[in-house]
Amino acid sequence: MSLRLLASPAFHTRAGTRQTPRRVLASMAGTLGCLLLALAATAPRAQDYPVKPVRLIVTFTAGGAADLTGRIYAERLSEYWKQQVVVENRIGAGGAIGADMVFRAPPDGYTLLLATNSHVINHVLYDNLAYDFTRDFAPIALVTGAPMVLVAHPSFPSSDVRSLLALLRANPGKYNYTSCNIASAHHFAMEMFKTATHVNALNIAHRGCAPAVADTVAGHIPLAATSVPAALSFLQQGRLKAIALLSPERTPSAPTIPTMRESGIPELAGYGTDNYYGFMAPPGTPAALRDRLEADVLHIAALPEVRARVQAAGLDPLAIRSGPMMQMIRADATKYKAVALASGIKPE
Repeated sequence: MSLRLLASPAFHTRAGTRQTPRRVLASMAGTLGCLLLALAATAPRAQDYPVKPVRLIVTFTAGGAADLTGRIYAERLSEYWKQQVVVENRIGAGGAIGADMVFRAPPDGYTLLLATNSHVINHVLYDNLAYDFTRDFAPIALVTGAPMVLVAHPSFPSSDVRSLLALLRANPGKYNYTSCNIASAHHFAMEMFKTATHVNALNIAHRGCAPAVADTVAGHIPLAATSVPAALSFLQQGRLKAIALLSPERTPSAPTIPTMRESGIPELAGYGTDNYYGFMAPPGTPAALRDRLEADVLHIAALPEVRARVQAAGLDPLAIRSGPMMQMIRADATKYKAVALASGIKPE
């Protein structure tokens, strides 16, 4: 509406009712006010959140690193918010089913995703996902890491990275390894190792870290790429031995295990990949609510008793804000895509 129109004395509606600009503006203001009130009534208000139970969707089975993270944080967030946070295990398709459920949920903060880099792997491997994991979800924070380790049966003739490489190069195709699943972070970590060092070993995948470790403890498979929590008790009992961490840094849960980088082998100087867990919300979650969720989750992450529980479970405590979280996810997507192309990794 131009200044000239606003200055005109009057005009007529289609019905012929005479209206002055002042009356029209008053009517428009009233309508706009009603609309804003309606939106305010339906939009989630960060300062009041939460007023009902919150669902935390964990896309893997009970007892694993994702589930342990989810339950530790659900318990403490329930206390902090004075509202129950309910963990729901929605498994299938490497986590894609549960992630899709959160993607389609209302953006009101009452359905959250326990995100992992397995979801990044799905983004790389599947062309038919309804969402882009590197763009569509609202990041909140990364809170734990599950360090990965290459372990061997005690009878295996190698105990460190240098002797392992010498053994694999002298016996191409003779030795196999197991991982926690096809196209898992552990599988990708070993394929990165093989590509960097030009060795050959076939992946005999299991459905989960626990059965992969059990087969290695039993001596059915000589090597396993697994999470530290799944192998830690067997390492402490001497029923497995650690070759090296696949993660880029040592872990407080097993501080004596060196990383691949520490082997001094030039091809492995930049080697390492993280296995991490954090929170995401559905796309369209309001910025104020995202900020509230991030602040509350990071508050829980800083509690000494939470850090102690995380470490006791064999996990590394993290407190990574939403911005750096998305930088890590996008960098991993690029890295995993290159590994998938080089090694031919495909989903089951």
